[in-house]
Amino acid sequence: MRIEALYFAALVLPGLAYSDACSNVRIYSRDTWGAQRPKRSMAFKYTPVGLFFVHHTAGSRCFDFDSCAAQVRSIQNYHMVVKRWSDIEYNFLVGEDGAVYEGRGWNNVGAHTNGYNSQSIGMAVMGNFMCTKPNTEALNAVKNLIQCGVNLGHITSTYRLYGHRDASSSSCPGDALYNEIKTWPHYSRIPLWKPDIYCV
Repeated sequence: MRIEALYFAALVLPGLAYSDACSNVRIYSRDTWGAQRPKRSMAFKYTPVGLFFVHHTAGSRCFDFDSCAAQVRSIQNYHMVVKRWSDIEYNFLVGEDGAVYEGRGWNNVGAHTNGYNSQSIGMAVMGNFMCTKPNTEALNAVKNLIQCGVNLGHITSTYRLYGHRDASSSSCPGDALYNEIKTWPHYSRIPLWKPDIYCV
């Protein structure tokens, strides 16, 4: 029988239990999905951060723990072995099993959005969402993850939500997912500088 240990954030606001702050989100730790150790990491210098970026991985979709965990391991291996980066690029990933998979986590700077990594959390939904948006379970997991971050003090309550394409020349996070997040309350139409980078 597999034991699925859940990730518990190190920072909990005074008087607020983790179960109260993040009761609607299931976050699998790096150990649970079988992560490699990072080559190095860099903690955020200033917190809470005020930006949240939504990505898609542009690969296969997954709908259960085993396939999603395998997908995250494959992504990390590609980033670390092929691209020779220090770790998986995202802070978190979300599967259509409705769960969140810890990447670099709340405390470490990601490598997801050039020019904005030190002031943002980056999350990728696993799959390609150009033509079809993720299922309800995945979309709710993204929303609940953001609220968890706000509740725990990692994300400001006035955060601005963006798709990766808002800060790049790419099509990430796919047309369907991008059109979805544009309907969410914190989506920001304040323009960002767009360095010419790729989208994974």
